[in-house]
Amino acid sequence: MILVNHDAVEVNFDAGRASLRVNNLNVFDDHDIANSLTLGLGLPGDPDYPFPAIAPVAPVRATVSFDVEWNGIHDMAQLNNTAQNFKGTFLSTGATIKWSAEQSGFRFESESPDPSRNLISVLGREQNGVFFT
Repeated sequence: MILVNHDAVEVNFDAGRASLRVNNLNVFDDHDIANSLTLGLGLPGDPDYPFPAIAPVAPVRATVSFDVEWNGIHDMAQLNNTAQNFKGTFLSTGATIKWSAEQSGFRFESESPDPSRNLISVLGREQNGVFFT
C-alpha cells in the first residue's frame, strides 16, 4: 500500500464526483509484471507451454504523477447481502486519467484524457463486517 496525502482525494459521492491527484510519488519501476512478482528474477519460460522466458530486470527508482477524475452519474445499484454482512451503493460514472512516469533517462506521459475512451468507472459507498448495520 502506498499512502498519499489526505488532500489528494476529494469526493462528493451524492453528485457522482471524485478526484485523486498525486504528484511526484516515489516508486520502483519493475519493468513488467513478471519481474514485479519475482522481485526482479524474471521467468524461465517453458517449452511445453506458449510462455516465453522473461529476462530478469532489477527494479529502478522512479516517480509517477496522476490525475484521476470521476464525474457524472450514469447508473446506480444498491446491494444488500445480509448473509455476508455487506451492503452498498454503487454509482456508474464517467472517468478520465492523466498519467506520467519518470526515471533516469526515460519519461512517459499519457495522451490527453478522453472521456469517450472510458469503459467503466464506479464509485461506491459500502459497509461490511462489524460496520454492517
